Amino acid sequence: MAGEVVIDCDVHPTVAGMKTLLPYLDPHWREAVVRRGIDDMVTISYPTVNPLSFRSDWKDATGRAATTVEGMARQALEPFGTSIAICHCLYGAQAAFSEDLGAAIARAINDWIVAEWLDRDPRLCASIVVPQQNPEMAVAEIERLAGDKRFVQVLLLVSGEQTLGRRHYWPIYQAAQRHGLTVGIHAGSMYRHPTTPVGWPSSFTEEYVNQATAFQAQLMSLVTEGVFAKFPDLTVVLLESGVSWLPAFMWRLTKFWKGLRSEVPWVSDPPASIIRERVRLTIQPFDAPTGDGGLARLMDHIGSDEMLLFSTDYPHWQFEGLAALPDGFDQTLAKKIMAENPLRTYPRLQQQMAPRETAA
Repeated sequence: MAGEVVIDCDVHPTVAGMKTLLPYLDPHWREAVVRRGIDDMVTISYPTVNPLSFRSDWKDATGRAATTVEGMARQALEPFGTSIAICHCLYGAQAAFSEDLGAAIARAINDWIVAEWLDRDPRLCASIVVPQQNPEMAVAEIERLAGDKRFVQVLLLVSGEQTLGRRHYWPIYQAAQRHGLTVGIHAGSMYRHPTTPVGWPSSFTEEYVNQATAFQAQLMSLVTEGVFAKFPDLTVVLLESGVSWLPAFMWRLTKFWKGLRSEVPWVSDPPASIIRERVRLTIQPFDAPTGDGGLARLMDHIGSDEMLLFSTDYPHWQFEGLAALPDGFDQTLAKKIMAENPLRTYPRLQQQMAPRETAA
């Protein structure tokens, strides 16, 4: 990858406990967190001791990884020749039942990202963590940070309190579109509902694999509720969703839309066409076969070479060594996935790249 533009669309700075965020909390919430003994906000989506959460050779003495910008640079930026990486902090702000507490933690996370990550490495951009509990508060956080062009996306969790296409969430999409931000939907949960459609699982394996069904439900909601019709300039990125489920899902949704389109008259184009134009997916975890022409068949069924975005999902353990880009992508497609597709997906990244190209 040396000499090429490489844009990593999914890396995860790790908050090493609430003590890390205390300097970034307002005085009231700093005192509340200490008095209430809130030591951590790690959810069971990515438990610290689970092997998936931190690849073993990336862990530090605490059993975590990605706790410092220097560590991320050494382990995830330099080895892959990364030009830009987009940080998504997953730290449970959305899980708080108190909307005010959730908003306070989200603000602290974002200010911590700016001070400890973006200001320290020019290769880093980030998503705005918003209190998903309250769209009005979420919009306020978007407005607070939209002027910092290093924020390129608004971050939502795939499993929340209701489906993301509902008008309850439309103010978030309106604010994102207004400021040229994409909306990223990441694997994870607010834990308001079971993480499978039929009840609570008994293992992390079940929960993680079932994330794909949550992404399908949310994507269907966005299409059928009319989000893409209402916000014509909005792009949605599915982060850590997997990719192999997409072709069959698009086929099924389009098939039944043909017979039931009178129910959703605002969906004027076939859902598969809308999805190909407006939705992107990060490649890790890559869950499709790459041998015996499997990758070529998958890409043919997806029907677009513009939908996939390069990601390492650092520090999550999705591959060994430097094999973040699965075997089987030819050079032309690899270049699109690593650079061209991300630059088209994130308008603000083009602004980040321009000064570098001028300097070069």
